[in-house]
Amino acid sequence: MAVLDTDNLTVSISGTLPSVPFLKLKEKILGKKYELSVQFVAPSKAQALNIMHRGKDYVPNTLSFPLSNTSGEIILCRSAMRKEYKQFDLSYDNYIIFILIHSMLHLKGYEHGSTMEKEERKLLSLFI
Repeated sequence: MAVLDTDNLTVSISGTLPSVPFLKLKEKILGKKYELSVQFVAPSKAQALNIMHRGKDYVPNTLSFPLSNTSGEIILCRSAMRKEYKQFDLSYDNYIIFILIHSMLHLKGYEHGSTMEKEERKLLSLFI
């Protein structure tokens, strides 16, 4: 299991960490003091969490859980992202960056829509 553990950021994955600037993304979007946990999980766990917390029975690519105004958790499912990334004309690692941006914006209170999409595009252009 690979773990990236810094002040206010923990990333855990079974296997190798992707080449993604996790800390820079977190600090740019959520701030330096925000405490964030990012976990890559198996499809069965992602689906179980999706059922438990959202009442939706499918394997999501990501789930975002705000824990407080200054902390949150992001769950990522690699197999779901691997099935999707080519549809977005991005490399797999760049798609992870996009999904992290999307998830972090949810932690900031953004909801799906044109405002969120505009912010996603702006932030994505800074990181890829």
